[in-house]
Amino acid sequence: MIVDGSMGSAFLKTMEPLAIGLTISLVVGIGSGVAMGLRTDAEWLSLPVFIVMQAAPMAALIPLVTFVYGIGLTAKVLAVVMLSLPVIAMNSYKAVRNVPPSLVSMCHSFMGNRRQQILQIIIPAASPMMFAGLRLGVAEGFSGAVLAELLITPTGIGDLITFHRSVANFAHMYATIVAIVLFAIVSVGLLQWVETKLFRPEKRSAA
Repeated sequence: MIVDGSMGSAFLKTMEPLAIGLTISLVVGIGSGVAMGLRTDAEWLSLPVFIVMQAAPMAALIPLVTFVYGIGLTAKVLAVVMLSLPVIAMNSYKAVRNVPPSLVSMCHSFMGNRRQQILQIIIPAASPMMFAGLRLGVAEGFSGAVLAELLITPTGIGDLITFHRSVANFAHMYATIVAIVLFAIVSVGLLQWVETKLFRPEKRSAA
């Protein structure tokens, strides 16, 4: 599969909805999480939605997604978003809520305004936990991308798995599964390495 290029082509097809979905989840998730952490009204409105999204069984929602959005790229992107967005949003929310009040009080004592508190104190202090949420969101995004390809339209990695299973070529089927699992592990491990370089252990524990 590597020699004939089918594996590489499948990975590229899978990466498209994954990259789009993770980008949307990153922007919306961090924005929503920070808003929920800073504003009670945003928390009241948005938190139940993310809790339901996190608890809902993804496989059961796929038929609804395909009914509304069809079987194209949009449905696959939405599947990635539905799995990764709640994780990123909830981690960002908890990160902002766990910022030590003493840091905010210190900024206030130095006559810092609300904008300075958010940009110079709250966001930097919450960044380690928010980055950890991104790492978990990427892992969930991989699951969403493959699940969408298996249940919506057999393309990319899902197509390879479905095809080799249909012809009872289990060696290639399991090789494809192992390949996507290893790719996900390497990607998450790379993010963890970047997280370690950016945020020292003592800073992560403080957050």
